[in-house]
Amino acid sequence: MSQVQNGSRGNATWPTDALRIGFGIIWLVDAALKWLPGFRSGYMPTIMGEADGQPGWLKPWYHFWINAQHPDATFMAFLVAVLETLIAVALITGFARKLTYGAAIVFSLLIWGTAEGFGGPYTSGASDIGTAVIYAVVFAGLLALSYYSGPSRYTADYYLEQKYSWWWKVAETRRPTPAQAPVLTAAAAADDTAGQPHAD
Repeated sequence: MSQVQNGSRGNATWPTDALRIGFGIIWLVDAALKWLPGFRSGYMPTIMGEADGQPGWLKPWYHFWINAQHPDATFMAFLVAVLETLIAVALITGFARKLTYGAAIVFSLLIWGTAEGFGGPYTSGASDIGTAVIYAVVFAGLLALSYYSGPSRYTADYYLEQKYSWWWKVAETRRPTPAQAPVLTAAAAADDTAGQPHAD
């Protein structure tokens, strides 16, 4: 690939990389706060408090999560801290982007639907719909941007794809075109062609 092509691809992907890394730093700060004792002590009271004032048809949803987590509230608080830390590190390093974005969308919506009470109750004085749902939208945006920008050399995935030919399946939203794909190492190239029929 020529230097012109390399430069063009770099110009096309750096805004997405900047957004991803900046968002990852935000998540890292948020994850650091989750490791503080105050988060663990207030974890269950927060979820139980969000159940108050919710419409009756949402009560079973909150009762399920309260009953499921209450016996092991400390463990669940640690689990949230671990998950947020892993998401932050994956964002900053560009590791398993497709898998990370998809999992983070589900995780953000789950937080929005429990600890943030779907942003409600929507009564007089309500001022926003919660932050976690906005996080989910940003992750969906990153997923869409990765579809159009393709592989980026400013990610761990770029180098893993050079070593493991199958890594694009957890990193990219579509298989890279020959012009986009990282140059495979000899071992990865051999692995990629193993088992394919050969013409006599």
